[in-house]
Amino acid sequence: MTERVREILSWYGADNPGTLTNLARLLNHGKLGGKGRLVILPVDQGFEHGPARSFAPNPAGYDPRYHFQLAVESGCSAYAAPLGFLEAGAREFAGEIPLILKLNNHDILMDEKDPLQAVTGSVEHALRLGCVGIGYTIYPGSSHRLAMYEQIRALGEQAKKAGLVVVVWSYARGSEISKNGETAIDVIGYCAHLAAQLGAHIIKVKLPSTHIEQEAARKVYEKEKVQIETLADRVKHVAQCTFDGRRIVIFSGGPTSSDDSVLTEACAIRDGGGFGSIIGRNSFQRKKADALKLLSEIIKIYEG
Repeated sequence: MTERVREILSWYGADNPGTLTNLARLLNHGKLGGKGRLVILPVDQGFEHGPARSFAPNPAGYDPRYHFQLAVESGCSAYAAPLGFLEAGAREFAGEIPLILKLNNHDILMDEKDPLQAVTGSVEHALRLGCVGIGYTIYPGSSHRLAMYEQIRALGEQAKKAGLVVVVWSYARGSEISKNGETAIDVIGYCAHLAAQLGAHIIKVKLPSTHIEQEAARKVYEKEKVQIETLADRVKHVAQCTFDGRRIVIFSGGPTSSDDSVLTEACAIRDGGGFGSIIGRNSFQRKKADALKLLSEIIKIYEG
């Protein structure tokens, strides 16, 4: 156990030994083991965006086992997916990669201004599959947000009693938030803080832009001269919003983009004090050799 991992575990003093052990398993696994950084492979996009949009660019991805293999061979810290994908490979790859069961999911077959995810898995499923933790998405900004906050409170309580880690995807969406507002610095910081307040051990948010959505927030950012000019500045601010950096906050990779763009973002996350990346489409939509190369370069950036 490295001193950095011990330090991070010390931030979660309310948790039982089982949860701390599973958090340590995440922090000690893969090529970044012991560094206090994470690179997680999430593959919930088939549910969230549809199979063709997710896997047609790299048809190997239709097979759930492919994603287990990619996570293992690349040296990722963990693999996160909905129930069906994990069930399809958990036995074959048992013990090879820490697993996170995504407990709620949402399809795009209807245009919903205020989305609400369905609970599609349980803590019992996570335990049966040998997972280290559960994942759950909240949509701050949706008219259904309060129901989601109450759901994750209940599911988080069950997970912590069972010794599991709680990972919260905190994405601003809803009829009262503009498209630019979904990645606004004030909104992303708020989303990260909400997830921390809801008891998340690990928080996943989008990378923030310089846009400020709320006028009340703009006045404070300008008066207090909060530094948001560079992406590293904005990452630093988001980390500050998660209990002054005492919660693990990682950033999503977003839609598939160029290697240079992904690597530049990883550098900014590192320089801003973020804990790493949860990178799905930018890995599994590439051919395997290209994905392994890119993930290796990302990991090297986080190694410093």
